[in-house]
Amino acid sequence: MIDGLKVLALIPARGGSKGVPRKNIRDLAGKPLIAWTIEAALASRYIDDVVLSSDDAEIIETAVAWGASAPFVRPAELATDSADSLSVVRHALQTLPTTYDVLVLLQPTSPLRSTADIDGAIGTCLQAGAATCVSICEVEKSPFWMMEIQGNGRLSRLLADKPLPTRRQDAPASYTLNGAVYVARCSDLLAGNGFLGDDTVPWIMPKERSFDIDTEFDLKYLRFYLSEGQNG
Repeated sequence: MIDGLKVLALIPARGGSKGVPRKNIRDLAGKPLIAWTIEAALASRYIDDVVLSSDDAEIIETAVAWGASAPFVRPAELATDSADSLSVVRHALQTLPTTYDVLVLLQPTSPLRSTADIDGAIGTCLQAGAATCVSICEVEKSPFWMMEIQGNGRLSRLLADKPLPTRRQDAPASYTLNGAVYVARCSDLLAGNGFLGDDTVPWIMPKERSFDIDTEFDLKYLRFYLSEGQNG
């Protein structure tokens, strides 16, 4: 709880992942991938309950073993490739018997996000009086030098409407969503609003905590990264 507001952490983890089959319970440095997110959420100063949304019995069993609550099974129609995360969030809020004021969405595919990141995003959102807060990280390559291919096969700058900086170091810092933390008021989510809008504030995370596992290569690389860190 923070400022008298009850906070729910929701961890979405469906069973039908295709990019990385069974990714939510795959091993990462000695524990299931989903356990990294559960542990970070349970250590939060502000989160009251850590709840899993899943359609998969094995994922549910694993998450509960690591301390998450799984009071419902996600409906099959919300566990398809086309199901959007906001529908999953609203289903959870409408299904749970407890009423919450703030929801924090924590995707298991961002295992290196820390408890400090979670609490920082929550605190930033409420202190700013913003509708939402999302985690971001700075991109290495500025979009000022990114291109798109036109219908005629010619290249054009993606940001053609903005003047090209003379030097790369003169380009303004650019950021991208890293998928680690999303914070919003439950009432806004139930009213149909999303996590991004005109009243969204950022929580900036470093690259080393912004890993997002989307492919087998991502998982292998992160395993290597963690083993290198442990070995000195």
